[in-house]
Amino acid sequence: MSRLKDKYIKEVAPALVKEFSYSNAHQTPKVEKIVVNAGVGRGAADSKHLDDAISGLVKITGQAPVKTVAKKSIAAFKLREGNKIGAKVTLRGERMYEFLDRLISVALPRVRDFRGIPAGAFDPQGNYSLGINDRSIFPEIPYDEAGTGQGLQVNIITTAVNTDEGRRLLELMGMPLVRNE
Repeated sequence: MSRLKDKYIKEVAPALVKEFSYSNAHQTPKVEKIVVNAGVGRGAADSKHLDDAISGLVKITGQAPVKTVAKKSIAAFKLREGNKIGAKVTLRGERMYEFLDRLISVALPRVRDFRGIPAGAFDPQGNYSLGINDRSIFPEIPYDEAGTGQGLQVNIITTAVNTDEGRRLLELMGMPLVRNE
């Protein structure tokens, strides 16, 4: 069992039950899945960028990604329907907890001038979205292989029913959230 899953079972879930006074243990919010997306705007013109993004996602997540395609044609972006424009990985179970643990304890602290991540990126259902400008913050990507500094979008989907529950869940799991109020 991963370190973060063990922490969730022993510390986070009981704290959430106490704080929100749930009548049923199944009401306790948990992380359901994590979707890591690498969009490549240049991918339509040069497939090398898309291959680079895919290999980076494999190294970071340990799972094979799915290529994403454009749903609509947009002339201003020189984009046609059906063009391959990125890749995504959906993590669940042990891989999800391992990835979240590495994100919180290893990758985010490697960001230059890191003071935390904004707490305002929650949707009304308690899910969190985080944009990472440079994927080289992950130790699996050597700095010289980072290439053009491609970014990632990390979406943490929870079973929380509102923003407060989702925020508290991630705070208790160790996510360095900073409120900008």
